[in-house]
Amino acid sequence: MNKKIEKSLNEQISLEFYSSNLYLAMASWAEVNGFSGTAAFLYKHAEEERIHMLKLMHFINERGGQGLSPGSEVPPKSFKSVKALFQEVLDHEVVVTNEINNLVGLCLSEKDFTTHNFLQWYVSEQLEEENLARTILDKLKLIGNDGSGMYHFDRDIQTLTAISASASGTPTAK
Repeated sequence: MNKKIEKSLNEQISLEFYSSNLYLAMASWAEVNGFSGTAAFLYKHAEEERIHMLKLMHFINERGGQGLSPGSEVPPKSFKSVKALFQEVLDHEVVVTNEINNLVGLCLSEKDFTTHNFLQWYVSEQLEEENLARTILDKLKLIGNDGSGMYHFDRDIQTLTAISASASGTPTAK
């Protein structure tokens, strides 16, 4: 495996690990602040990011490199509001998208078409992740500071989590 690409893929592993830890911290904050639906949604997202990390690690290993177990900076543990939390989700996903795009560019410049092909799944995934975060933020903007609206939002996002999990065969977080 090309050493520059291996190094960049291992950096992406670290970013995916941080993403998982960030969403785990967000889920914990939501849970202790009474947003059980939001917490379930974020616990599920934390697990998905861990799976993204492992997928990269296995790919590197299969190509003759070595996926490295990442360390991670500690994510924030409190958030101003659910809306601020989801704004941070969107901002973070934009960073991840930019890093994936940089990896794709590196693969093209190094003529590593196998890794380029592998990364196309991440390109599509990031489009979905950003769209989901924007959709959630749009709903939260509509709700504003309405308490009953937040109650319904939290209930609905938990339902979204349950539907998504049953479609994929993944158990929901509690």
